[in-house]
Amino acid sequence: MAKVLAIANQKGGVGKTTTSINLAASLATTRRKVLLIDLDPQGNATMGSGVDKADLEYSVYELLTGQCTLQQALRKTGKAGFDLLPANSDLTAAEVELLDMTRREQRLRDALADVRERYDYIIIDCPPSLNMLTVNGLVAADSVIIPMQCEYYALEGLSALVKTIQRIGQTLNPSLQIEGLLRTMYDPRNSLTQDVSAQLAEHFADKLYKTVIPRNVRLAEAPSHGLPALLYDRQSRGAEAYLALAGELVRRNRLAARQAATAN
Repeated sequence: MAKVLAIANQKGGVGKTTTSINLAASLATTRRKVLLIDLDPQGNATMGSGVDKADLEYSVYELLTGQCTLQQALRKTGKAGFDLLPANSDLTAAEVELLDMTRREQRLRDALADVRERYDYIIIDCPPSLNMLTVNGLVAADSVIIPMQCEYYALEGLSALVKTIQRIGQTLNPSLQIEGLLRTMYDPRNSLTQDVSAQLAEHFADKLYKTVIPRNVRLAEAPSHGLPALLYDRQSRGAEAYLALAGELVRRNRLAARQAATAN
């Protein structure tokens, strides 16, 4: 049964899509079966995975609005090694259309029910706002990875996001929890970075990933080539960091599974 991870932050430009693509690719290299879902109308995760968002017969929009099956919308990413549920600007229309639909918050979760057995991980790249698409992502997810920069305003946004996750957990998805906090665009020479990191460690303890994602030119260049950093430049610091994150994620999940088995 797949573990479903939403990559979410209401603040834009924190590395959600970069994290979604590169974590998916890194998990795929460990021979895990991975599905990446692009839930952002900008379609950046789609393009960054090597799929042309302008050339889609079916996308997540048709899936959410009941015009196709998940199998019809799925695309292979070739060398990247994971399956993709793509998106483009058509998805903007789903915002309005979902309002009149039954189970509007559960549309994605319902669509994934039949394929969860086929994957080890399903990663959802959420848009940078709290809208019906993000709610669908959070309702479908088991847990949330929060990418964030170590800057002052990020802490304010984090507080709002945690409250949103708690509200979703109380109403629509009782099992939803925070999987971990990921520090992105990390610059250890910056004193504010150190201060914010210390606050995160104090308040979130073991939820804070030890792995940090550095500022890295190769990470920024890779999407324009339609490739994860791992395939664009495997030796880059960015690619190595996401491989380390995948390893940390798998180890955490393995430990949690063992502890749950022992408790039962």
